[in-house]
Amino acid sequence: MKSEFEIAITQLCSDRNLAPEVILEAIESALISAYKRNYATNQNIGVALDNHTGQAKVFAKKLVTQKVSDADTEITLAEARTYDPNVGEGDFVDIEQNPRNFGRIAAQTAKQVIMQRIREAERDSVYLEYADRVGEIVNGVVRNVDARSKNVMVGFGKAEALLPRSEQIPGEHYRFNQRLRVYILEVARTGHGPQVTVSRRHPNLLRRLLELEVPEIFNGVVEVKAIAREAGSRSKVAVAALQPGVDPVGSCVGMRGVRIQNIVNELDGEKIDVVEWAANVETFIANALSPAKVVSVTLNEEAGTAKVVVPDRALSLAIGKEGQNARLAAKLTGWRIDIKGETEAVEEAERLAAEVEEAELHAQELKAARQAAADLLAEAEAAFDEEESTPVIEDESAKAIAGAEETAG
Repeated sequence: MKSEFEIAITQLCSDRNLAPEVILEAIESALISAYKRNYATNQNIGVALDNHTGQAKVFAKKLVTQKVSDADTEITLAEARTYDPNVGEGDFVDIEQNPRNFGRIAAQTAKQVIMQRIREAERDSVYLEYADRVGEIVNGVVRNVDARSKNVMVGFGKAEALLPRSEQIPGEHYRFNQRLRVYILEVARTGHGPQVTVSRRHPNLLRRLLELEVPEIFNGVVEVKAIAREAGSRSKVAVAALQPGVDPVGSCVGMRGVRIQNIVNELDGEKIDVVEWAANVETFIANALSPAKVVSVTLNEEAGTAKVVVPDRALSLAIGKEGQNARLAAKLTGWRIDIKGETEAVEEAERLAAEVEEAELHAQELKAARQAAADLLAEAEAAFDEEESTPVIEDESAKAIAGAEETAG
């Protein structure tokens, strides 16, 4: 049968979610502190606590020595052997202390120390519990909403977490006692205990919700390959089947969209597009632009860009409101996407063809001009060579020939 002390310890452990050893250690430490505080001693004090009755005994640990210089910490060999006949010099002996009214004084002075130790143990327990749960989602209840900073305190179990404004879904309003699913973002030790930070806008919140709602994802039949999210507005999720014959998109959407609708409701009406992932980049980009249909995708791998052509009537759908659909598709695929309608693409192709034709014509003209210049240069060089090969006539002969020509004239 349990004693009153054991029942009290068990109840305290249950209320505080702590191990009995932690409570008993806190009580022993508090009794030591109470003794030293009330009797102003520098003795090496220890406490032995009976786990069944709760009876505490206080001991002073003293060093056995030939000559005592400090009576609080040392004892002669002869006196020590009155407590323990087998003790020797250099050993320690425990001497029970029986101060008057220690039980009443200890009860008054130890309470604060015990409660402080229990609070510290609670903080460590909370930290250890949630430090390993970073990246999970938990169900919480709104405890407080700061009117100035808009930060929200969310309670779950023994812990309270901070939902900062930067991690809230834009436009979402919170009220006292409202139930929320939040993503554990960070757990840190602070001077006031562990600080748990949670999020409602992190992309992994959507990933965890999908794991909860879609058994195929939880079981590993379907894998979430990528997520692009603009919290509170719209998200895109790329999924792939790891087993043949499984429709990954249909598994996530569910019968009549029930599964995905549950997640939409949890995220305050956020639209969610589920698309099929593909190893072929062109196909993946085309799928990512859903619900728009794509005519063609041309990749520029060096620049990391993709030129996408869609029907003219689907151009606005592919781009989306304020470019959201194209922006999310780019985040999902990791490619910069340039979207054009068919008419614009044809006009651009014709313009490029005309530019190419003009460039080729210009190149031909330039080639002809270069050829003509080369021919002229060759003719000039030939004429110059011919002049140099003509023989030079002596001056006297030249004069004689000139005189003969004049006489004949």
